[in-house]
Amino acid sequence: MSEPELREGWIEVELAEEFPELGLDFVHVQARSGRSPFTVRERLRELSDRFTGSKVVHMRQDPVPWAYRVFFRQVGVDPDSDRTPVERIAIERLERGGLRSQNLLDDALVVATVETGVPVIAFDADKVGEHLGLRLSQKGEALGGGGRPLSARQIVVADEDRPLSVLFGEIAEERGVTRRTSRMVLVALRVKGVPAISVEEALWTASDLLRAHQ
Repeated sequence: MSEPELREGWIEVELAEEFPELGLDFVHVQARSGRSPFTVRERLRELSDRFTGSKVVHMRQDPVPWAYRVFFRQVGVDPDSDRTPVERIAIERLERGGLRSQNLLDDALVVATVETGVPVIAFDADKVGEHLGLRLSQKGEALGGGGRPLSARQIVVADEDRPLSVLFGEIAEERGVTRRTSRMVLVALRVKGVPAISVEEALWTASDLLRAHQ
């Protein structure tokens, strides 16, 4: 089975000038979701066992999670109230007593995010364009093209035609992965202080888990 191609997304000029090290990488994966197999559920359990309370408390000081916290503040988001993706997973693990299996896709995204600190999201590749990137939303735009209205100048993941998700937030329902999805696109965001290798590892981790269980 050949490795899928890792691609670099485009960045709107205004964003690139304000955040020179901001980037987006993505990879297309021929895969379906569904119930996670035992090996993936076991990997989640092992991660849960390593994700102790003390580790969660000190995790935000690790270089990669810290870089996303810094970026949150730069774009006007308080990471202590609107937590970064890996911190949200960590808090849920403490509240629930473990990382609970949801489905193959969601489990793969959790594993990738926890192991690398880099958040990964997914779209139905047949419902989005081929070229993904980051830009500011425009007045009057709707999420996904037909979803809820967006405020102007929000940072969004977009294709050639429409905003697909709010950065670190809501994904357009009509662009997300469903039971019928057979081809996905996995997306990861790079910010200042996050090594490119960490982003690549996050995407390969999620991709490999999905492809291994088809």
